[in-house]
Amino acid sequence: MIYVDGSALMRFLPGVRYYDEWVAWALPRLSELVTTQLGLTELRQAAELYPRETKSQAFEIVEQVKARVPAIRFSDANVSVSTHAAAVLKPFAALHIGAAVTHPDVDTVATYDAELARVAVLYQLKVVTPGMPDGWEEGVARPQVSI
Repeated sequence: MIYVDGSALMRFLPGVRYYDEWVAWALPRLSELVTTQLGLTELRQAAELYPRETKSQAFEIVEQVKARVPAIRFSDANVSVSTHAAAVLKPFAALHIGAAVTHPDVDTVATYDAELARVAVLYQLKVVTPGMPDGWEEGVARPQVSI
């Protein structure tokens, strides 16, 4: 399975950078994707920023994603991993990595967050970022703490 964070989910919204690449990659894999309520909340927040004349279309996409991408629950194990990851990640990214790491069927993370991508690799998860070149996440300073 592929865990999708909010930075990737928002690529379902037209006009967002890498929209075409994300949709071409993600639609054939919808049955493999999972997220959390946090990811869906981040998607809704992105839709809220759309202009009034296109906001209803953006929220229709949010509902379609919500119906087709299952949201896994946060567990105690998730929070434990997230607490450790918060030493090098922002709080929401730490929650995302905790969800991905502790779900037994997740082996891949889809993200456009460079720091989260690097930490996912530390946890031996594959990282996919349609539209971005290989090694893109190396352009941001590396976390100083290994997990």
